[in-house]
Amino acid sequence: MTSVDDASSLAPRVLAALNERGWTLGVAESLTGGALVSALVSVPGASDVVAGGVVAYATPLKHTLLGVDAGLLDEHGPVHPEVAGQMAAGVRSTLAIDGREADAGLSTTGIAGPDSPDGQPVGTVHIGVSTPEGSEVRSHVFRGDRASIRSQSVDAALVLLADHLARGSGASGE
Repeated sequence: MTSVDDASSLAPRVLAALNERGWTLGVAESLTGGALVSALVSVPGASDVVAGGVVAYATPLKHTLLGVDAGLLDEHGPVHPEVAGQMAAGVRSTLAIDGREADAGLSTTGIAGPDSPDGQPVGTVHIGVSTPEGSEVRSHVFRGDRASIRSQSVDAALVLLADHLARGSGASGE
């Protein structure tokens, strides 16, 4: 597994790995509010890979834009591993170009603080990835202030995608 300490250099490597496969990437963000797409598009040549991003900050948008099950959102709220998984899968079709889904979807959902709206610990974050090779979600509880939690979430998302791509067809849910 890639270390989060190495994540600052991961955006170019992840984009290169996707480009080598001829894959596009769609990103669905909640707590990171566009920071993940920003980290990716700061890399020259990102437009060859990044189809776009959706910031579904409001819970209902996770359902209407990304296809997250309304019952799941009603029962568990937006900060749940299954929500992250469904966001990653849903953004692939949401960002289809000329009828072709994005090959990979990456998502973030969580609580950056300073307060928790539903009693889960501040810093609870779920990150999902979905590709033709499988889907995976990783859950974290990060420490720090709001900015730090969001930054750690971006890094962890890049680590998850890098690890998932490195495993190739051996990837599966964790």
